[in-house]
Amino acid sequence: MELVILDTAEEIASRAADVIESLLKDKPNAVLGTATGSSPLPLYDELTRRCAEGRISFKDVTGFMLDEYVGLPEGHPERYATFMERNLRSRVDMAPGALHGPDALADDLEQACADYEAQMAAAGYCDLQILGIGADGHIGFNEPGGPLDSATHVDVLTEQTRSDNARFFDGDIDAVPTHCLTQGLGTIMKARKLVLIATGANKAEAIAHLVEGEITPDWPATVMQNHPDALVLVDHAAAGLLKQH
Repeated sequence: MELVILDTAEEIASRAADVIESLLKDKPNAVLGTATGSSPLPLYDELTRRCAEGRISFKDVTGFMLDEYVGLPEGHPERYATFMERNLRSRVDMAPGALHGPDALADDLEQACADYEAQMAAAGYCDLQILGIGADGHIGFNEPGGPLDSATHVDVLTEQTRSDNARFFDGDIDAVPTHCLTQGLGTIMKARKLVLIATGANKAEAIAHLVEGEITPDWPATVMQNHPDALVLVDHAAAGLLKQH
């Protein structure tokens, strides 16, 4: 695992975009895993800028989202499919329909998870997976306590996660869904490269466990220690509890 500590979110975005630009030059039809939340937004801005400049192209890229809320209707502004369409897909030259997500509106959610896993497997899984991290150490929506080798599954959101995400729902935790569909930790680990972005002091404990702690289901992101090619990009605040840096 490579840890890089940078001064600003913009520097982190630039470094992550460099990695994606290099991938797309080597493999224009790469499979890209996308993350939601506030952490990757500067990266999506940077990718949009580079696409507009002609430095990179997404026209042959296939994308797979990490997760999706259960219970939000089609077109809801906080539905992750809407988020990714708004913040990346529609802003670059990625083909309509090329960015896929789990079907959280399906009648049979377990089958929807199996179908999504099969779709990713058929694509060869992700060449590069963008990740954020929750304050409790979750990646995707893999909450603490779950198996470290899980496939795509239905998960129950913790009070911590729902509280953290209430800011996207006008501060109303009751408006935050209680369930989600998420790529499993085993699914995420099948990506050839992982790029995790974290900024702010509220992520410092999770980053300390990720980088220096034991691998444990109590801090799901720690499974990344077993990945052969993982890049962790953080600012000084997120690195604040590391013993060595």
